[in-house]
Amino acid sequence: MKSFKLNDGNEIPSIGFGTFLIPADGSTYDAVSKALKFGVRHIDTAAAYFNEEEVGRAVKDSEIDREDVWITSKMWLQDYKYEDAKKAIDISLKKLQTDYMDLYLLHQPYGAVGEAWKALEEAKDEGKIKSIGVSNMTPKLWNSFVPDFDTMPSVNQVEFNPYFQQKEIREIMAKDDVKLESWGPLGHGSHDLLTNPVIVDIADKYGKNAGQVILRFENQEGIIVFPKSTKDERIKSNMDIFDFKLTDGEMDKIRVLDTGKGSHDPDAEGVGEMLLSAFDVHAND
Repeated sequence: MKSFKLNDGNEIPSIGFGTFLIPADGSTYDAVSKALKFGVRHIDTAAAYFNEEEVGRAVKDSEIDREDVWITSKMWLQDYKYEDAKKAIDISLKKLQTDYMDLYLLHQPYGAVGEAWKALEEAKDEGKIKSIGVSNMTPKLWNSFVPDFDTMPSVNQVEFNPYFQQKEIREIMAKDDVKLESWGPLGHGSHDLLTNPVIVDIADKYGKNAGQVILRFENQEGIIVFPKSTKDERIKSNMDIFDFKLTDGEMDKIRVLDTGKGSHDPDAEGVGEMLLSAFDVHAND
């Protein structure tokens, strides 16, 4: 499936291109330009990636119609106070050189989340954002905030890969048809994951690489993915996952690889404070 329908009726490309940790020294511009050239139509960025401007410029310079490219960005938690949140939305729009964002997320679930969510809801009503969502919400954090929202998120972007399949939060989100987006869909390039015998055997059967099998598994699970690479062949191969389909048995074999543990624990004590003091997203504005 090349797109998924969100609970607000919008269609989101099921696979895209991530820009986390790609420097804003021309590297993001080059990588996004290549991805768009190779057929990618979904780009994920964030204020805290410091590369929104290069993403926006690459999309604009591609001369692809704006409505044909899905752009996601995210608000950093230093801007969650209501008035700051409204300004942050406009700053992202300006940097991205666009009148609207297809999806805008609250990047971290700490602090004045309710105030920021109200700003997102209003921006959606104004047409500045098509879909709104959250990120890094565990069951505990979801239950702390989302029941107080007037609008249900369309997306929760969290860590997800075959070793960390987020079963509990997926059950909660399924009740309201909230889609899960995966950051780190290939397990951060984990050698152990990419050489797992179960995955390698399936890859050999279909003439695919391990990464393609993992991304296909995630797609069939209904997970939105946006793997990141700056290498041409890897960008191409990450998109080439729709000419084969895993059987129910193969899906089950990968499902049992779940360890229930990821590389990041949003519930850990002090995470919110640590992230808030990590950097200033407006230092160079």
